[in-house]
Amino acid sequence: MKRSELNKIMTDAEKFITEMKFRLPEFVRWSPDDWQNKGHEYDEIRDNMLGWDITDFGSGDYKKIGLLMITLRNGNFNDKRYVKPYAEKLLIVEEEQITPFHFHWSKMEDIINRGGGNLLVQVYNSLPDEEMDTESDVTVMSDGRKYSVKAGSIIKLTPGESISIQCGMYHKFWGEKGTGKILLGEVSKVNDDRVDNRFYEKTGRFPEIEEDEKPVHLLSNEYPTV
Repeated sequence: MKRSELNKIMTDAEKFITEMKFRLPEFVRWSPDDWQNKGHEYDEIRDNMLGWDITDFGSGDYKKIGLLMITLRNGNFNDKRYVKPYAEKLLIVEEEQITPFHFHWSKMEDIINRGGGNLLVQVYNSLPDEEMDTESDVTVMSDGRKYSVKAGSIIKLTPGESISIQCGMYHKFWGEKGTGKILLGEVSKVNDDRVDNRFYEKTGRFPEIEEDEKPVHLLSNEYPTV
């Protein structure tokens, strides 16, 4: 992805988040220059990858296959200094913009439609060999309701609705055409996308960046060391 594309995505996201009346913590707005004087008191941000995370999953077409995430809080699988057993993210999904099928080994998460358009989520169970189970019914937990759906069912989340994604549940999601951009919340166990994503098809997780202009904000895997 080009840095200019990332910059525009970030700028548009900040505007949308403001329109949705959500307030971001100050560290999300820091520039690369701001990061130059941030000492060890901010190691939690660096070590737990808080902040901006934008990926095209290696597709080369972010608008078609891509996702914007902002990690607001997070613990750590391996570093006992960080005792939080939970994480929280904001996500922005465009109409028909796909996040590909994947599951998590360790993280259970709630995906919450905070406002905007409708989110479509397709679900399957996984088999012991981690292949997709195209036959068995999927148990869905959504806003206090527990029910079963056929493998491959598509669940619609309108603003205010949510779904719990259990460990081992394959899920793919995108914005419903004609309903608008979506602001999602994610509340989960500790998150580490470097080691806890099992994509059904081969994807890239963190983009290679072509530096065609200066960054507005750094991605969470770009912070300078102290």
